[in-house]
Amino acid sequence: MKKLIAGVVLGVGLTAMAHGAGDPEAGKENAAVCAGCHGQGGAKPVMAAYPKLSGLGEKYLYQQLSAIKSGDRQIAEMTGLLNDKSDQDLKDLAAYFNDQAMVVNQADPELIEQGQALYRGGNLASGVPACSGCHNPQGKGNEPAGFPRLGGQQAAYIEKQLKAYRDGERSGTTNASIMMDVATKLTDSEIEAVANYVSGLN
Repeated sequence: MKKLIAGVVLGVGLTAMAHGAGDPEAGKENAAVCAGCHGQGGAKPVMAAYPKLSGLGEKYLYQQLSAIKSGDRQIAEMTGLLNDKSDQDLKDLAAYFNDQAMVVNQADPELIEQGQALYRGGNLASGVPACSGCHNPQGKGNEPAGFPRLGGQQAAYIEKQLKAYRDGERSGTTNASIMMDVATKLTDSEIEAVANYVSGLN
């Protein structure tokens, strides 16, 4: 009987760890202000340059919220919005947004071939690795590593972030050095193509 109880306790503990330390219901209560820019549930931003937050990965979302609150990641539109949020509030918000469904966009057919080639195979000549190696062949990301889901994300937002990494404007956060190294090898046309491709990747 003791072994059975221990097994149940261990199983519940592992399940909690797998799903993170955030409470989606508590996060929902704090997410109303986010909808003004990111849309209900973080799925339909009001501007193309704003990111979708839905289904990005709980670990990634928590890391980014923490970095924004601490000032390690500077986003003018979010200045002060997280100042009164506790660490648990940030975990709850991350859990809530991760539980929401990502709505996939319609990619521009003319850019799909080039974008797909970069996403799946990289560019051997310039040393660009395949995006799918970290972000999953279907664009679902890698939750344990904290790599975000890309499939369905706003193309304009992806473009903006890749250029920010390339120009050294986005740094100081987890995994930023990896993305800075990749982005410095990408041309504007490659960035446009791969951003377009992932926006429609499902």
